[in-house]
Amino acid sequence: MKTLKAIWQLMRLEHGIMLFLAILIGSLISQKTLHDNLNLPLINIVLTFFTALFLEASTFALNDYFDLDIDRINRRTDRPLVRGDISPKTALYLFYLLFPLGLVCSFFVNLTCFLIALITAVISVLYDMKIKKIKLVGNFYIAYIMAIPFIFGGATVLGNDAFSLGTINPVLYIIALIAFLAGAGREIMKDVMDFEGDQIKGVKSFPRYIGKRASNGMAALLYLCAIALSFLPFFLQDFGVYYKNITYFILVLITDSMLLATSLQLVLKETPSLKFHRKYTLIAIFIGLLAFLAGAFAGG
Repeated sequence: MKTLKAIWQLMRLEHGIMLFLAILIGSLISQKTLHDNLNLPLINIVLTFFTALFLEASTFALNDYFDLDIDRINRRTDRPLVRGDISPKTALYLFYLLFPLGLVCSFFVNLTCFLIALITAVISVLYDMKIKKIKLVGNFYIAYIMAIPFIFGGATVLGNDAFSLGTINPVLYIIALIAFLAGAGREIMKDVMDFEGDQIKGVKSFPRYIGKRASNGMAALLYLCAIALSFLPFFLQDFGVYYKNITYFILVLITDSMLLATSLQLVLKETPSLKFHRKYTLIAIFIGLLAFLAGAFAGG
């Protein structure tokens, strides 16, 4: 049981589930746009689920493999490699197994999805090996990872011959932007948490350049921008199923309230509990995903 828990923590499988929900939301919106129904092929749902799960799990395993030294400095006992529950070699083997499997799954959806998955996967490996040392860039890579599943989901219903992102519903790009802003905010908060280890390792991050307090303020600003954009689907008719959708509005209001509470703490408190707010905002983002998912069905 301990080993299974450690493997889950290494691969952050809850993130894979959230990525799949984002893909499913993108698929639902595109399906309604193109065919005015929610009849998604079961095989595509299964393939996109495993694409998200395998690629997310493999790159997180590789991430912890390369981060082992800095995680020890930062006393990241939440990481199984730091605790010694899993060996670094095992993490590497999991990457070698799951990474190609994720790409294979995307290939059988359609060519557009395969290319999105391939480009994202290659960038993910580069991030784990090199880009993360420049956190000014890495923060926005993580935000991209939170945003791209919506576009990937939109591409799943384009058909086997589809090879253009231009036919994807523009609404998905706005939703992806909301996810991008919230993701960037969480990553900047993490930089403040990891300031000590990053300083020792010479990692370039926002707190090292503008200070911890200003970085928290930047994270709060990004959350506030995400909150503002989240109201657009409810008030603008161009957003189709989400226009005046009460189910969406209630759930997204919960997310916005949680993000607003975190933003106020980041701005008003000199030393907010960042570990708590990292988990708190993850729950908020998950509820936001449910808002888009439930809204797509309720608006059907």
